[in-house]
Amino acid sequence: SSPEPRGTMPEPTRQGLTLNAMMIGAMPGVFVLLWSTGFIGAKLGMPHAEPFIFLGYRFALTAAGFILLAVVTGARWPADPKIWLHAAVVGVLLHGIYLGGVFFAVSRGTSAGVSALIVGVQPILTALLAGLALGERLSKFAWLGLVLGFIGVGFVVGGRADAGGGWIGIVSCIVSLIGITVATLYQKRFATGIDLRVGSAIQFAAAAVPMWVLALTVEQGHIEWTSECIFAMAWLILVLSFGAVTLLNILIRRGATSKVASLFYLVPPVVAIEAYFLFGETIGAMALFGMAMTVVGVALVTRG
Repeated sequence: SSPEPRGTMPEPTRQGLTLNAMMIGAMPGVFVLLWSTGFIGAKLGMPHAEPFIFLGYRFALTAAGFILLAVVTGARWPADPKIWLHAAVVGVLLHGIYLGGVFFAVSRGTSAGVSALIVGVQPILTALLAGLALGERLSKFAWLGLVLGFIGVGFVVGGRADAGGGWIGIVSCIVSLIGITVATLYQKRFATGIDLRVGSAIQFAAAAVPMWVLALTVEQGHIEWTSECIFAMAWLILVLSFGAVTLLNILIRRGATSKVASLFYLVPPVVAIEAYFLFGETIGAMALFGMAMTVVGVALVTRG
C-alpha cells in the first residue's frame, strides 16, 4: 500500500479526533439531561426522608466513593492547604447551599418545575456578577434582559397555583440560586487546578458537614429506607454526583463561566417535561408567560 500523503492524518487518528470531538460536543446536552433529573430525584426522595439527613448520607457516601476512586487510580492529592480550602468552599456553595435549598423547598411542597425555573435564572445572575467582578460593562440589551428575566420569574412565582411550598419554598430556591451562582464564579477563579477526583472528594466531604449539623440540630433524623428512597439515593449519587457534577466541573474548566451558566437555562423546560409525565405537574398561563419573558431575558444577556 502507498504511504500516507505528506500533510494528511492517518485514518485511525482522524477517527479518534472525530470521536473525541463528538464526545465533547455531546457534553452540554448530556449534562443538562442528567442535571435535570436531580429535581426529580429530590421529589422521589423527600416523602421518605428529611432533606438535610438525606443529603448528609448522600454527600458522605459520594465523598467515600470519590476517595476510593482517587486512591485506586493513584490521583495526586494537593500539598497546598489553600487548594483544599478552595475546593471545600466550592463544595459548601455548590452542594451544601444549592442542593440544601432545593431539597428543603421540595420537602415543603415546592414543585420540581418551579424550583428548577427559579434556579434556571442563574445565567442572568452569573452574567451580572461576572460583569461586576471582572469589570466588564453590560450592554443595554443585557440590562434589558436582566430586567425581563427577573420580571419573568416574578410572573412564574405569582402564577404558582400548583407550585406549593409557599414563600418559604420560593426563598429557599432563591438561596439555592445564589449558592450555585457564586460557586460557579468561585470555582472558575480559584479551583480549576485540582484533580477532578480529588476535588470532588473534598467538595462532597465539606458539604456533608453542614448537612449533618443541620440534620442533628433542626431535624428529627427521619429517613425511611424504602425501595423508592434507596433508588433516589443511588440515582443521585451515581448519576448526579459522579456524572453530572463531574461534567459540570469539566465544562467550567473548558469554557467561559457565562457560557457554562447559560446551560442551566435549558434545565427548567426539561424538568417541566419530566415532572409532567412523572408527577402530573402543570404550570398556569401566568407562569408560562413568565417563562417566555425569562427566555427572552436570558437570550438578551447571553447572546453572542
